[in-house]
Amino acid sequence: MTDDEAERERLLGKLTLREKVRLLTGATTWRTRAEPALGLREMVLSDGPAGVRGQSWDERDPSLLLPSASALGALWDERFVERLGGLLAAEARRKDVDVVLAPTLNLHRTPLGGRHFECFSEDPELTGRTGAALVRGIQARGVAATAKHYVANDSETDRLTVDVRVSERVLREVYLAPFEAAVEAGVRVVMAGYNGVNGTTMNASPLLTDPLKREWGFDGVVVSDWGALRDGDPAGRAGLDLAMPGPDSRWGAALVRAVEDGRVPVSAVDDKVRRLLTLAAACGALGEPPVRAAAGAGTSVGADARAGASEEAARPEAADAPTHAHTDADADALAGGAPGTLGPAGARSASGVPADAYADAAGGGGGGGGVEAARAAEGFDRDARDLLRRAVAASAVLLHNRYVLPLDPARLRTVAVIGAHAVLPRTQGGGSAGVFPRHVVTPLDGIRAALGDGTRVVHVPGPSTDAPPPPLAPDLCSDPTTDTPGVRLRLLDASGNELYTEHRLSGRQLEPPELPGAHTVEISAVLLPGTTGPWTIGVGGFGRMSVTVDEHVVLEGEFARETDDPAVVHVNPPVHCVRVPLTSGRAVRVTARRELAPGTGRATVVTAAPPRPDDRAALAEAAVAARRADAAIVVVGTTEHGESEGYDRTDLGLGGRQDDLVRAVTAANPHTVVVVNSGGPVELPWRAQAGAVLLTWFPGQEGGSGLADVLFGHAEPGGRLPTTWAATLADAPVTRTEPAAGRLDYDEGLHIGYRAWARHHRTPAYWFGHGLGYTTWAYEALDVPDDLVAGESFTVRIGLRNTGGRPGREVVQVYLAGPPGPLERPERWLAGYTAVHAAPGERTAAVVRIPGRALRHWDEDDHAWRTRPGPYRVLAGRSAGSLPLTAVTLVRASG
Repeated sequence: MTDDEAERERLLGKLTLREKVRLLTGATTWRTRAEPALGLREMVLSDGPAGVRGQSWDERDPSLLLPSASALGALWDERFVERLGGLLAAEARRKDVDVVLAPTLNLHRTPLGGRHFECFSEDPELTGRTGAALVRGIQARGVAATAKHYVANDSETDRLTVDVRVSERVLREVYLAPFEAAVEAGVRVVMAGYNGVNGTTMNASPLLTDPLKREWGFDGVVVSDWGALRDGDPAGRAGLDLAMPGPDSRWGAALVRAVEDGRVPVSAVDDKVRRLLTLAAACGALGEPPVRAAAGAGTSVGADARAGASEEAARPEAADAPTHAHTDADADALAGGAPGTLGPAGARSASGVPADAYADAAGGGGGGGGVEAARAAEGFDRDARDLLRRAVAASAVLLHNRYVLPLDPARLRTVAVIGAHAVLPRTQGGGSAGVFPRHVVTPLDGIRAALGDGTRVVHVPGPSTDAPPPPLAPDLCSDPTTDTPGVRLRLLDASGNELYTEHRLSGRQLEPPELPGAHTVEISAVLLPGTTGPWTIGVGGFGRMSVTVDEHVVLEGEFARETDDPAVVHVNPPVHCVRVPLTSGRAVRVTARRELAPGTGRATVVTAAPPRPDDRAALAEAAVAARRADAAIVVVGTTEHGESEGYDRTDLGLGGRQDDLVRAVTAANPHTVVVVNSGGPVELPWRAQAGAVLLTWFPGQEGGSGLADVLFGHAEPGGRLPTTWAATLADAPVTRTEPAAGRLDYDEGLHIGYRAWARHHRTPAYWFGHGLGYTTWAYEALDVPDDLVAGESFTVRIGLRNTGGRPGREVVQVYLAGPPGPLERPERWLAGYTAVHAAPGERTAAVVRIPGRALRHWDEDDHAWRTRPGPYRVLAGRSAGSLPLTAVTLVRASG
C-alpha cells in the first residue's frame, strides 16, 4: 500500500456509514459535497466539450468557445487537440472548475445522430486517439477530464430509456474502444449514460466493473449523467460512484438502509468513497488547497448577481473584466510546450508573447498584482483567440475545389457574401454543452476584415433558412427600466408583486433565481423594429405562458411538458410563436410571462425575428449580387431544429430554400465558394456545380477569422473528414435511430461509417478521411515488414511527393484488411495515421506506427482478445476510399 492509499484508508475510517453515503450524491447541480472533518472541499463540475460554462447559465459570465468536437475530430492532429485541451483547463481554472465534462466518446453511428457535433468521429481509432489527446491536455493542469457517455449512447431518440442491444464483440471492438483509450490516457472521471445496454441501465451495468474498473484498471470516479440514477440498490452494488445532480437522489437514506439490510455491501460504498477521495486529491480538493488564482481575484459575475450584487456588476463592461488571473501553466497551453511543462526559455506563444511573461503577470513578479493580473488575462485572451482562429483553419475540410480557392485578394474588386448564416452563423450545437461566448467573429466580419477597404463586400441574406427565431439580444432591444441594451428579468409572487428584478443581456434565461414564493417569471424589453411587417414573437418554456405587445395579449395558453429529457426541459424548451405586425422605427414593449409549476423547470426564452423575406425576390437578389461580383461566397448551414441534444435528425437537408440559393448563385457566378456551417453530414446536391465547397463545422467564436484565412490563402484548409458523407440519406447503409418496443438493435455489427459503405460496395459523396489542401500529392512507395509476430507493433513507411506549387500538409492514413476465412471482419479498418509537410516538389516519408492491438479481434467464446495468423493487407492513402498503395505482411502466431 502506498502512502497515498494509506492516507485514503485513514480518512475513510473517520467516516460513519451515513457520512460516507452523503458524499455519494452531489450537494447542488454542479457541486459535490464537502466533508470538513477530512479536509475535503466541494468539487465543481462543468459542461465542457466546446467551452467551460461554469456553474450557471449566465450570459454575463462568458466563456471561450472552441470549435465543435466534430471539428476537433477533423484535425487528425493529437498535438493540436492537446493544446485545445490545455485551453479548456485554463478556462476551468479561471472559473474555479475542478472537473470538465469532456470529451464525448460516442460514435457517429448514423448520419442522423442529433449530437454529432459533440462527438469526434465514426471510427473508434480516430475517436480514441483524439479523445485521449484532449484528456491529456485537460489533466496536465490539475483539472479532471470526463469520458462520456459510457457506453453505446450514440443517438438521442428515447435516450433516457432506450435499451441498446449489441454483441460483446462489437462492444469491445467498436464502442468501448475509445473509452479504453481514455483510461490508458489516465482519465479521472467516466460518465455513465442514460441508456441501457443489453437489458441493464448503464448506471447499474456490469460494464462499469468489467472491463472498466477491473480489466482496464480505471481508478477514478464513475458519475451518473444528470438525473440518470433511477434504480438505487442495483447502482449501489454496481460501479457507479457519484449521483448527480444533488442534493437529492435515489441514494441518500435509501442507500444507508440498503447497506444496513445487507442488500448493498458496505465494501461497495467504501470503494466509491475511496475513488472520490482520490479524485479530490488529484484536483487539489483534499487537504490544503492549491493557489488557483492571484490574490484579489473576484468571483464570477453570475454568482455575484444571484447573491444580490448591484446591477453595476451585471453591466457588459463588468462582465468583460477578468475574474481570475491566468498563470504560466495556462500560457503554456497556448505556447506549444509539452503539457505540464514549461517551454524552453524564450519560447513564444502564438502571438509572440514570451511564455514566461505570464508567470510574472500573474502575480509572481513583484507588486501591482491587480494591474499585472489584468495584463496577463489580456495576453492570455489574445493568444487564446489566435489558437482558436488557427483551429478553425486547421479543421476546415475542403471537400471540392475547381481551382477557385484560394481567392487572390489583389484580383477582387467586389465580393458578394450571401446567406443568413454569414451574419448569424451557428458557432456551437444545441443542448447542455452550450456556452455564452464573449464575442463571435461572423463570416461577414472575417471577410471584411481580411479584405480591408480596397474591396467592396456586399452582403445579401437570401431566403429564410427556417431557423427558429433567436432570443432577444442587446442589438435589438433595450431594458424598459434602464433604457440600456438588453432585457428586464423579474420574479413575481402569486399576486403579481415583484420579488426580484435585474437587468440581463439576453431573452434566454435558463436559470432565473429560485426564490421562496416565486410564482411567475417575467421578461420584458422595448423592441425597436428595423423592418415593417409581421414579426415573429415567441416564448419558450412549459406551463402557463403569455406574451403581450404594448399591453395587448397576443399569445396565451397552457403548454404541457411532453418529455422528461433534461436537455429539452432545462436548456432548449419549445418556443411557441405568434406573428405580430410591427412598423419600422416604432418601438413596442414586449412582455413574456411563464408561471412556475412543479416539474416544468425554470427555463424561459423570449424570441423575436423580422418578417420573412419573399423567397423568389430573395433568390433573385442573391443571383444579381453574385453576377456583379468577382467572387461569391455563400454560407449555408443547419439550424437548432436539426442538430441539438435531445433530438435526432429526420433528414440531411439544409432546410428552407438554401439548396435553391446555392443553385442560383453558382449559376450566376462560376467563382462561387460554398461554405457549409454544420456539425455533421448534410446533403449537398449542388456540389458539382460549385466552384469550391468548404466545410467549417460549428467553428466556435473565431469562425469568421479562420474562414477568411483559408479563403484568401493565408492558411491551408487542414481538415480531413472524421465521418463519411452520403450524397443522399437513402444511400447511407446505417440510419436507424428509432427504438422498437424500447430496443435499438445494433444489428449492423462492426460495420458503421466507412466500414458499412465498403461492405455494401457503395460510393458516398465523400469518404471518411477525405479533404483537399492547396497542393497535390503523389503516393509513391509503401514499405511494410515481410512478417511479424501476433501482438507486436510494427512500422509502415510511405513515400510521397508534393506535386503542387505550394507547401502543404498531407494526412497519410493506413488501413488494414484481414486474411481470408470465416471470421467476420470489416472490409478495411483504420489502423494508424500521421501528417507530413513538404515544399513544392519535395519528397518525404510518412512513418506510421501500427500497434499490435490493431490486428486483434474479440473472441466471444473465450471472452478474450485474439490475433488470427495469416496474411494481412496494408493499405495507404489519403482517405478510406483513396488507397493507392497496398502491401502484404504475414502475421505469425506468438509462442
